[in-house]
Amino acid sequence: MFSGIVETMAQVVKVETEQTNKHFTLRNPFGEALSIDQSIAHNGVCLTVVKTNDQMVNGEMVNVYTVTAMQETLRLTNLDLLKEGDWVNVERSMMMGGRLDGHIVQGHVDQKAVCIEAKETDGSWYYRFEYDSNKEMVERGYFCVDKGSVCINGVSLTVCEPDVKGDKGYVSVCIIPYTHEETNFKYIKVGTVVNIEFDILGKYISRYAAILNK
Repeated sequence: MFSGIVETMAQVVKVETEQTNKHFTLRNPFGEALSIDQSIAHNGVCLTVVKTNDQMVNGEMVNVYTVTAMQETLRLTNLDLLKEGDWVNVERSMMMGGRLDGHIVQGHVDQKAVCIEAKETDGSWYYRFEYDSNKEMVERGYFCVDKGSVCINGVSLTVCEPDVKGDKGYVSVCIIPYTHEETNFKYIKVGTVVNIEFDILGKYISRYAAILNK
């Protein structure tokens, strides 16, 4: 479980394909604190560390770690688009007893969304995203509500201007300068594919309401 408060970014240094899986090796920004079997959210996707070691990258010996994404994860998320040199938002699992600064994030991305608008607004940044939607998805809680929470690329954000039109859903978010600079939101532009995880509490309520109405 995560909070959607991104700790830092990690850079992809190698991508390897093995059958339907992909192995991603990234620069380790956590140092010796990182261990095998640890869960880390990558752009909001919970992945397990399978290897840590030192590796030569561009003539420099650096500490790296490796995670594996299976076919279903690659299908539902933007991880399949990652290439060497890309930056991903990373967050280690939430510690019990700490403050929940974001919201409850499972690290189970629901689907992909596409940026359709990105602009600076007097120091902050405004982004609008479009995602596939239909009645069944809405009944399962795959939608946003105004002033609610949504997780985009692993970042816990407050929803504004949510909408559903036909087979498309829409959500906008506003990013403060600190979040813009410290996450890969600074690389997002029109056409960029992001991961979106809807609020787990909304999913439970929507699913329960759908069952009662049957």
